[in-house]
Amino acid sequence: MASAFSNLLDKLHLTSKEDDGPPAKEPADEELNKLKEKYTKAGQEHVFTFYDELSVPEKASLFERLQSFDPNYINEITEKALHPAQSSNNNEETTLEPLPETVTASILDSKEDDIQSWYTSGLELVSKGQVAVVLMAGGQGTRLGSSDPKGCFNIGLPSQKSLFQIQAERIWKVQQLAEKDSGKKDIAIPWYVMTSGPTRQPTERFFEEHNYFGLSKDNVSIFEQGVLPCISNDGKILLESKAKVAVAPDGNGGIYQALLTSNVRTDMRKRGIQHIHAYCVDNCLVKVADPVFIGFAAAKEVDIATKVVRKKNAKEPVGLILQKNGKPDVVEYSEIDDATAEAKDSSKPDLLKFRAANIVNHYYSFRFLETIEDWVHQLPHHVARKKIPYVDIEKGETVKPSAPNGIKLEQFVFDVFPFTPLEKFACMEVKREEEFSPLKNARGTGEDDPDTSKQDILNQGRRWVQNVGGMVESEVAPEETGVEVSPLVSYGGEGLEFLQTRTIKAPAVIEKED
Repeated sequence: MASAFSNLLDKLHLTSKEDDGPPAKEPADEELNKLKEKYTKAGQEHVFTFYDELSVPEKASLFERLQSFDPNYINEITEKALHPAQSSNNNEETTLEPLPETVTASILDSKEDDIQSWYTSGLELVSKGQVAVVLMAGGQGTRLGSSDPKGCFNIGLPSQKSLFQIQAERIWKVQQLAEKDSGKKDIAIPWYVMTSGPTRQPTERFFEEHNYFGLSKDNVSIFEQGVLPCISNDGKILLESKAKVAVAPDGNGGIYQALLTSNVRTDMRKRGIQHIHAYCVDNCLVKVADPVFIGFAAAKEVDIATKVVRKKNAKEPVGLILQKNGKPDVVEYSEIDDATAEAKDSSKPDLLKFRAANIVNHYYSFRFLETIEDWVHQLPHHVARKKIPYVDIEKGETVKPSAPNGIKLEQFVFDVFPFTPLEKFACMEVKREEEFSPLKNARGTGEDDPDTSKQDILNQGRRWVQNVGGMVESEVAPEETGVEVSPLVSYGGEGLEFLQTRTIKAPAVIEKED
């Protein structure tokens, strides 16, 4: 059964085949002709144009890559992405409404007793070994001026820690808090790190060089999302070189397929995982395996929950989590007119009606992930028009276009939301200054860049110290007045009473209790 399912995934291109080194043998004529026929029938036979002039390793590598795709499936999803089917209620006006209060909560105004109850419940689930974390870390730091995986990036903290290290230490701390709370030992939160083709090996190497940041190697799994071929504007699969198909990662929505094809879900099942936290690597403030969030979602008995922050103003260009035609969904800023963006909440006139900004920070029940096969083929693909270097089939020369010449197909992690019944979906609003500081731009941009990420962590640490009665002083510029509190010392501001009568000279880093 498992073998049959794997074969089905291969046919649908729900697998990712990577080159571990070129095979020594040239594909047999029978296999080659069969594959050529398949691509010819799909109108994609040009991918074999240069096959006969390739070396044996190149032939084997190209054959393996082409064999991993179903050209008919590629044609199908390309057509659907470029020409989406008109819905049956297309003539009806789209209705947008905030999520109902029954499925939402806000850390900003929830009762302290409720928050403590969720926290206690979440820690208990951690102590039972039922919580896992999935990190979406497929991106490179290209915009940041680095070719390394974004998680390797050093935002300039006093400790010089990378994003990966900060997040690993938060996992370690939650494990320690659960051990202290339960009296158990050796509690583990498995960490599944989803990479892409360009980032997998550098990520593996980085983790090995840093000894998995103090976590057990047995509890860290690095896997890879799938890829899809890049397509020309006239629907043809592009070749990057004579021997190589131009491919691109299938988007963060590829997480669902990757959980299947990498055997991550199987590993979760063996471990008895019931609750999964998934997030993106570029948020330096992310509360990894947040007990409050886990406890909230578990208490609601939902299949998907999501964290949001309050939208800054009507013009902030963020996606919003809401109801679209009665279903949970994410609507991009560009899809909302001014009147909708500026509408006020009738019960809270000082707040926007639509204010739940998406921060790609989600919870899944394991029972929901057990149903991936039922809906994964229904998720849409989105078009990203790009300038894609390619080989001119007639001249055999590499062309670097000056204008978009093709498309990359990708899926979004939230594409699954509309498939979830409203009663199985929940949303938690959290404090932006405590939980969301994305790293998107190069240093010096002044917004969502390494300097703002660093400062947000330092500001958070200063607040924590002051909240327990400590003092923070500085003789330098105002932007250097913060304190970096190591996650090994405090996960969310707890356990800092030893600083109550201390005066901290900023900038400073607190790595241990002393």
